[in-house]
Amino acid sequence: MHPNPVFRKTPPDQNLQFADAQSFGCLSINGADGPMLAHVPFLLAEDGKSADLHLVRSNPIARAELPARGVIAVQGPHGYVSPDWYGIDDQVPTWNYVAVHLRGKLETRPGAEMPDLLTRLSAHFERDLAPKPEWKMDKMSGAALAKMMRMIVPLRLHIDSVDGTWKLNQNKDDAVRQAAINRVTEGRRGMELQRLAQLMRAALQ
Repeated sequence: MHPNPVFRKTPPDQNLQFADAQSFGCLSINGADGPMLAHVPFLLAEDGKSADLHLVRSNPIARAELPARGVIAVQGPHGYVSPDWYGIDDQVPTWNYVAVHLRGKLETRPGAEMPDLLTRLSAHFERDLAPKPEWKMDKMSGAALAKMMRMIVPLRLHIDSVDGTWKLNQNKDDAVRQAAINRVTEGRRGMELQRLAQLMRAALQ
């Protein structure tokens, strides 16, 4: 997380809402040879105190000694900001972004919870596709479903801290910030630049 407190004023509930809206992040725990990473969809509990996910059994994290301290880093829109866009002197290049870190204890859950987890995960994502008929596990044959279940492991991150960085030029004057907003979508480095511009504009209000 960026150390400047001006970028870290977002309240925990807004950071959790952002993480829930993304529902995808980079899970990391410490391993014997350094950090281990896995890119995972997850389902955040309504109270924001846990996140459920699953990994293929062959994933090094799934095979690690758990429980262990872990973090899910959720990346939002981000993009390069040229100092020329500000219209003032003595500026340097930077990168604007939104990121939320969910930290806590990662544990393996009983295999019997896998069907319920998959049902909840698929429903969470399928509802965004309405009016398409919702995909459900009963569309799979029993043999195919059983084979898939044997290949994956349910896990839960018990969240004890939520940190967010919303680096959107809040450390600059309003006119300078507006100038950057007007140009940020011209960039070719980053992701979701239109959304980034929207967030920068919202932070200005």
